[in-house]
Formats: sequence, C-alpha cells, structure tokens
Amino acid sequence: MKVLVTGTAGFIGYYLAKRLLEDGYEVVGIDNINDYYEVNLKLDRLKDTGIVGTIDYNQPVKSNLYQKYTFIKMNLEDKDSILSLFEREGFDIVVNLAAQAGVRYSLKNPYAYVDSNIYGFLNILEACRHHPVKHLVYASSSSVYGLNTKMPFSVEDSVDHPISLYAATKKSNELMAHTYSHLYNIPVTGLRFFTVYGPWGRPDMACFLFANAITSDQEIQLFNNGDMLRDFTYIDDIIEGVVRVMNKIPEPNKEKTPYKLYNIGNNSPVKLMDFVAIMEKAFNKQAKKVFVPMQPGDVYATYADVDALKADVGFSPNTPIEEGIAKFAEWYREYY
Repeated sequence: MKVLVTGTAGFIGYYLAKRLLEDGYEVVGIDNINDYYEVNLKLDRLKDTGIVGTIDYNQPVKSNLYQKYTFIKMNLEDKDSILSLFEREGFDIVVNLAAQAGVRYSLKNPYAYVDSNIYGFLNILEACRHHPVKHLVYASSSSVYGLNTKMPFSVEDSVDHPISLYAATKKSNELMAHTYSHLYNIPVTGLRFFTVYGPWGRPDMACFLFANAITSDQEIQLFNNGDMLRDFTYIDDIIEGVVRVMNKIPEPNKEKTPYKLYNIGNNSPVKLMDFVAIMEKAFNKQAKKVFVPMQPGDVYATYADVDALKADVGFSPNTPIEEGIAKFAEWYREYY
C-alpha cells in the first residue's frame, strides 16, 4: 500500500516513515522543514532515511536507502500543491502528523497554529474528499483534555475546556475530521498522543530541556514547583500504536460515521521530580533545580485511559520510563 506521512522531518513522522518502509510499504513523506526548532536535527532525521542533497520546494527527492521512499518539501497550507499531490499519487492511507506543535509557543505566535493546524488540516481533509483514501489517521493531542480533572482521561470524556490555542486547534481538528467523515464517508481515526519522548525527539520537550541543562550545568525550571504529573510515552510505543490503528479501518458507528478516537499513552503518570531523578541517574549528574509557578496553558496532570486501544488493536504502551530515558540519554550523548 502507498502511504502519505506528513511531517516526516519531525519526531514521530521520521520514526513512522522508517517503520513503514521497513515493513514494506511505499511511503511519500512531506514536511516544510520550518525553523520552529533546530533545522539541522530535522535534516539529520531525513538523512537517516536516505534523503540527502538539495531539497527544493515541491521537488521530489528519492531516498538512497529505501527504494520505496520519496520525500517532498511542502507546506500543508499550500492547497494547490496538496491537491495535485493526492491526484498524482493516489494514496491508500494518509497519516497526518504535521502540525505546529508546542503549548507555550502558541502564546507567542498564535497565527502559526491556525495556518498549519486549521487551514493545513482542512487541505488534507479536502484532498481526502476529492481523492478518496481507505483510511485517514491524524494526530490529536492529550492537551485537548485541558482542565478536565477526572483521571485517567478517557476518549468518552467531554473536552470542552482547552487552555491553550494549541489545544483548541487540536480539538478543532477532531471536530473537522468527524464532520468530513460523516459528510463524505471518509474512514478517519484520531490519535491523542501523550507526552512523547525518545531518541531524535523534539528539543522543546522536557527530555531535551533537562538533558541540555544537566549536561551544561544550567538551571532546570520546574513548573508548579515540581508538582506535575505526565504520562510519558516512549516513541516505539507510539509508532506501534499508529501502525496497528492504520490497519484497523473504523466501521460506521451508530451515527453511520466511520470515525474513531484513541488515546496513545503509557497509562502510568510520572511525577516531575521522579522524572528529573531518572534523568540525573541516566546522565550521572545532579541537576540545578529552580522551582517556578505553573505557566499559562499548562495542565497539572495527564493520564491516558487506553482500554479502547487495547480492546480494538490488542496493544497498549508499556515501556518503563527508566528504560526509555536510558535509550534517550545514550542517543543524546552520541548525537551531541
């Protein structure tokens, strides 16, 4: 089958493209390689999948490692290019991972989130409408749970209280996807990812920020005075979940809509202070801790109920945080 993966210079997209190629899929990857975080890391991820040399906008580049991989630099917001890509390639499955990420950055640059996450996602939906696919899978986020206090978070819960624009755009994606699934009978599955970490991860995430601080003797800022809980989910578990869900095409529900939502999280929240201790052990060095108040847009805890995922695809994330952080630390020391 031919799969479009958007965001393949990004963390999750890079891993998914690699896994699908190793499983024998034909993969077309797109990414705009923006400078939200260090571009060299994105280029090195691409290099690791055989995408080297000059990368010009809208010009396909063939992998020199994987015969079935083509990468194209492209913006989700570029409606004409997205539509012509779908018309030209005829995809079986689309996995939309490209998005403007980050809660705190959405306070500084809100327009980037509307451009990429709303307008860009609309272009993907329109392309799937006019050039039908067997299954559209898209990334949502645990941030949609916002001010919810019932734990663990279930996909059955109301998510009407987002507290960042990033979360609001992800909630919007879920509403838009459901609408298109209902109107045009597009099989769609949304995935609410919970705090993904691991080698090749995003530099704006806690793993990276803490590793940078510990190794360079800088201070670590611990929000809410260190009293936070996060359901850290190792990248391999995320990818296993995505691949299984990809091949589980949703049946029409009682509304006759072929639409489904899943949490993909470790189902085991970790205290921020325990996370720091695990990082200190992995890097064999004490952190300089500074306790600061909760930041706007932050939530106190995340905790995934993954019963639906387990029931439908027979999998739930289970990598212990100590094991995942050890692998991250090993990669970090080697890469930097």
